[in-house]
Amino acid sequence: MKVGEGSLRWLIDKWIAPTATTSVHITRCTFANSGQTRCVLARSSAAENSLAIFFFRHDDGAWRVFPPPPRKPERHFYAGTG
Repeated sequence: MKVGEGSLRWLIDKWIAPTATTSVHITRCTFANSGQTRCVLARSSAAENSLAIFFFRHDDGAWRVFPPPPRKPERHFYAGTG
């Protein structure tokens, strides 16, 4: 991936292409059963060609249009002393 291609601004410019006459509204989303999922909804203000896209933040810091894979439960074992 090239530098900047994983940024939210770059993706909004690519997918929604805001212009001087349209703007983009960003809303942070939270899903009840998602745990740590970070997501935003980007909506264009164009009346005739409105568009809304969800962007998901992945563990590597990049934003993508598909959600990250679910996290698997982890087990930790600690060696006791004594």
